[in-house]
Amino acid sequence: MITTRRIRLFLVTLLTASGVLHFLRPAPFISIVPRRLPYKAELVAISGAGELVCAGLLAHPAGRRLGGPAAALLLAAVFPANVSVALRSGEKHGWYRVALWARLPLQIPLVLWSLRIAKESRAGRPIVGGSGAEK
Repeated sequence: MITTRRIRLFLVTLLTASGVLHFLRPAPFISIVPRRLPYKAELVAISGAGELVCAGLLAHPAGRRLGGPAAALLLAAVFPANVSVALRSGEKHGWYRVALWARLPLQIPLVLWSLRIAKESRAGRPIVGGSGAEK
């Protein structure tokens, strides 16, 4: 069984890494913003900042009640960009196209895990597999 603590650490790591990359290497993120949306660079900066804020909220026990739903909303908000890049992947290598399409359903557990962290935080239950002191 995957513990909530491990899920949280995974999400914090994923969101932190992605958030930092939005600022260090924005070009790949800008390229996947749906074509009809304006201000692509600004949207990438906002989503990167959002990922860093969500990671911080999930990392701190007092922030998890807000951080879980915020991360779930952020993951849902960037889903159109992931669909857009998958739809535009026709000229890419086969393995790359497969990866782009395969990651779409993987966002479902990420959203559910984010909500699970918030739910367990609200219930005041200790994190399964943790020291028992952490909530």
